[in-house]
Amino acid sequence: MTRKKQLIIGCIALLIVAASILYSLPRNKLERIKHAGVLHVLTRIDPTTYYQNPQGYTGLEYDLVVLFAEHLGVEPRFEVPETFSQLINELTGGKADIAAAGLTVTADRKQRMLFASPYHKVSEQIIYRSDRRRPKTVDDLDRGLLEVAKDTSHIESLTSIKKTNPTLDWAVNETIDTNGLLYLVHEGLIDYTVADSNQILLIRRFYPDLNIAFDISESRELAWALPISEDKSLYDEVERFFKRITRDKTLAQLIEKHYGHASSLNYVDNCTFREHKKSRLPQYQKYFDKAAKENEIDWRLIAAIGYQESHWLDNAVSPTGVEGIMMLTNDTAKLLNIKNRRDPIESIEGGARYFKQRIKVMSDDIPEPDRTWFALASYNVGTGHLEDARKITQKLGGDPNKWMDVKKHLPLLSDSKWYIQTQYGQARGEEPVRYVENIRGYYDLLVFLTEENPIKNNAMATETMSEQNNTLAAEIVPIPLY
Repeated sequence: MTRKKQLIIGCIALLIVAASILYSLPRNKLERIKHAGVLHVLTRIDPTTYYQNPQGYTGLEYDLVVLFAEHLGVEPRFEVPETFSQLINELTGGKADIAAAGLTVTADRKQRMLFASPYHKVSEQIIYRSDRRRPKTVDDLDRGLLEVAKDTSHIESLTSIKKTNPTLDWAVNETIDTNGLLYLVHEGLIDYTVADSNQILLIRRFYPDLNIAFDISESRELAWALPISEDKSLYDEVERFFKRITRDKTLAQLIEKHYGHASSLNYVDNCTFREHKKSRLPQYQKYFDKAAKENEIDWRLIAAIGYQESHWLDNAVSPTGVEGIMMLTNDTAKLLNIKNRRDPIESIEGGARYFKQRIKVMSDDIPEPDRTWFALASYNVGTGHLEDARKITQKLGGDPNKWMDVKKHLPLLSDSKWYIQTQYGQARGEEPVRYVENIRGYYDLLVFLTEENPIKNNAMATETMSEQNNTLAAEIVPIPLY
């Protein structure tokens, strides 16, 4: 072979290698993300989006992002910018793949970012402290200080209202988010703020003195946002993902997980629980701790069951004969070898063991957190009646492994049309539904009351800094220039 032919063959081989390398390189954004193995997501710390609880990180946006990352076969990387304004700027600047932060879709934002299909709807509401005079109209807001967070959709709504209500005025806080402003309203440091309805639904459990005055917007949509780009590959995949989880009810299940029990406790329930947490819980705290460690369950969940059962009274007795803090039946006590149901140590230890057993006997097809909710229902109504409700749910086209579906059909156990078809007969089906939702509410509140409060810490630190700056400014005496 001549040298010329060798050179030609070598060049062809190099071209083939180069072409194969170029062909194997990611050709669009979606492929680049899969190639890197990381999805970069902007979010914010909020009960509606992303936060840490005793089991780890959670929140509706967190759960959705984790599912989407699994769908792509990559790992999610969350970043929480210091301010809402910074989050918007980082996304529009192309520094992240997606913003999953409870963003409201507005006309102005559509000019700056690309929104996927909406996954939830909310309205914007004026929030005030319940011991103050309730503002009934926009005109009443001039009686106090209305403060909103920078770059939120709330400013757009207020600006629109101001066109027909020129006296409407508000202050924009550039450092505190809406959560922090809600805390300031609760503490009486400002008079009003604006919050999305889903946000105030969750926050009111923790700040019971907050109240809703009125809506300032029609129903608005929440959606993920992406940087505007001609490359729609990631956007198209997000759309396919949301269509799938809407169709298979995964989205509805997640919304129920985070919001389904949020309104279970009213103002009186909330305040009474807080008082009993101070006056009654301390004497039983060590027993809940011990029982929880022995059974590998969060002590606050065991305590929440005990509160729902007896309001933490060791001498409690029901008309049906159940007794003690954990309200054990006589048969259950014998099964657990509990000799004195009114003894707080025995009752709490026995109740924790019994609840752990309820978890174990649940069908392997039931995943968490539904498994825990089913176990709670079983603790109240019994495994047999719960299985009857699951069969009814399946017969009516629901998913017997989802609490969201079964809780709709449990009340049918008190309807003769249905309970005559069951193995275990009639039961007060509405009772276990209230029972489970109340315990979920008490548990969330107990976690909030026993964990460090980042919302309060951030709001108070910023407020203190602002007060110091104001004091410093007041101490500076301007020198007159002649």
